[in-house]
Amino acid sequence: MESLINLLLEFTRDTGYWGVFFLMTVESSFIPFPSELVVPPAAYLAQQGEMNIYFVLGSALAGSLAGALINYYLALFLGKPLVYRLVNKRFAKYLLLSEAKLHRAEQFFIRNGRLSTFVGRLIPGVRQLISLPAGFVQMPIVPFILYTLLGAGIWTIFLGFKGYLIGMYKDFLIVNFYGLLLGVIFATVFVYAIFSYVKKSRNKVG
Repeated sequence: MESLINLLLEFTRDTGYWGVFFLMTVESSFIPFPSELVVPPAAYLAQQGEMNIYFVLGSALAGSLAGALINYYLALFLGKPLVYRLVNKRFAKYLLLSEAKLHRAEQFFIRNGRLSTFVGRLIPGVRQLISLPAGFVQMPIVPFILYTLLGAGIWTIFLGFKGYLIGMYKDFLIVNFYGLLLGVIFATVFVYAIFSYVKKSRNKVG
């Protein structure tokens, strides 16, 4: 784990803001790449004085918009039937794309309308694909950009805040890593148990 973190930090140092922009463009398009590996390391370096946090967030936000626009215009120009045919091709599996995922994103867009381009940016599994349905229906570009920037902005600030906090409390986190990890595991199990109990109770009532 420590070697992976050091590798991410070194890569971020070498590529700088352009690296953040490029990787967030990739993450926001149809190519799977976790934004959690991009913004937090850069924000950590910003807290350490090696980068500027505002430039980090700005680069990440610009990359998120660029990736969303790629998806939007692909859907707009290729059209829904062709995009669905493409996600059923063999190469799409290597990009973790499937008709089911695209259909789920499209149904989310249908239920929530234009607002889904904002809300969808905050939902894993939907975030990268929500721009495609917007392109299918030719959503006006100005509200698309505004909603995308709003949703991506919230997500980017959250990731940046997390990385910045790690930089502030790194010594504490290193010393108490296993205790904190155990606490997260217990909290996750506890929340899951409550969720399962509530769900079963509702099913009985229904």
